[in-house]
Amino acid sequence: MKAEELKELIKSGKMDERFVDIYADKALIDKQRKRYETAADKFIELYGNREVEVYSAPGRSEVGGNHTDHQHGQVLAAAVNLDVIAIVSATDDGIIKVVSDSFDIAPVNVNELEKKDEEEGSSEALIRGVAGKISSDGYKVGGFVAYMTSDVLVGAGLSSSAAFEVAVGNVISGLYNDMKLTDVYIAKVSQYAENHYFGKPCGLMDQMASSVGSLVNIDFCDVNEPVINPVKVDFDKFSHSLCIVDTKGDHADLTPEYAAIPVEMKKVAKFFGKEYLKEVSYDEFYEKIPQIREKCGDRAVLRAMHFFEDDRRVTDEVKALEAGDFESFKKLIRESGDSSYKYLQNVYPVCDLDNQNVAVALALTEHILKDRAGYRVHGGGFAGTIQAFVPNDLVDGYKREIEKYFGPDSCHVLKVRKYGGMKVLG
Repeated sequence: MKAEELKELIKSGKMDERFVDIYADKALIDKQRKRYETAADKFIELYGNREVEVYSAPGRSEVGGNHTDHQHGQVLAAAVNLDVIAIVSATDDGIIKVVSDSFDIAPVNVNELEKKDEEEGSSEALIRGVAGKISSDGYKVGGFVAYMTSDVLVGAGLSSSAAFEVAVGNVISGLYNDMKLTDVYIAKVSQYAENHYFGKPCGLMDQMASSVGSLVNIDFCDVNEPVINPVKVDFDKFSHSLCIVDTKGDHADLTPEYAAIPVEMKKVAKFFGKEYLKEVSYDEFYEKIPQIREKCGDRAVLRAMHFFEDDRRVTDEVKALEAGDFESFKKLIRESGDSSYKYLQNVYPVCDLDNQNVAVALALTEHILKDRAGYRVHGGGFAGTIQAFVPNDLVDGYKREIEKYFGPDSCHVLKVRKYGGMKVLG
């Protein structure tokens, strides 16, 4: 299909049913029509009226397991209906050329896929890393031109970089490998690119949730071969939306606060001669608390308590969802939030007690919704965002109320998306 034909297909409304299927919300049809049509126009402006294919990769939200992954625990993560879309056309010159929104990314030659130190921290590094790993694993890699656009919120803990990596992986899978690269493989390739080319030592949760879609339960007991279990539930039947509230907190100068969490948890693990808390016996930990307090300090004990309980809580959340018991699921989310607040202590920084945006957002959410929703700190904590699973009939009221305090468009109403990285058309 030529780019002009794609544009006409979108304008005709023949993509509307596909948009509802992908984005899980009929109210988004007009938005997605305009978004895809604008992307087609931009592609034509950049590259002409070529044969095209269309790909998508979603952002993700951490649902269960707060600060458990770095101790080789388990998490529950979900793909959301914000995504990177890519309109692409294969080329025979061996050059990958991507323009992402207004950012003109430098070309990447598929014959030069070794890491370049000067590219660390760049989009070029991510593209080169994904292509390089796929190539070194024996799959086909070739050139293409692409226009990408993303509505994955930057700085809201929804993993815009993972969505970008997964989109690139799917493009290469579709154009050159008949879509035979598996979701799990693309996630691992994306993590590799971020670790070894981009220079960020991230885990696998972000890429896996984006690549696999819907909900995914990941156990990092063996970090080299994590156990990945898609959670097969239909979120639509629960009639809830995921609200991510941007509290406008500043992450600047909070690195020591984040870093202290794994350091203190590992201190407790070391007490038992282990490297990670996942290797420590649950019962033995509780038996030895008096000695651990003396050796490691009280906050380390409390943070370890959070790990042990939230790691187990993920299993209970999965069971509740698979049983269709959403009320129990919401209760477990609130319990996780309570544990993060009291034991993990990542809701506000001790270095700046005058600014407690996340704490205020949680307090207001409890005031507005009581026990009708599940809510907790989202992601790393200390500043940034909270999440709330809100009944659909209460969403408008919650959004209106919470935005009185944090400003217009601070509450982003999302749905859990059943698809991960995918070919939309072509």
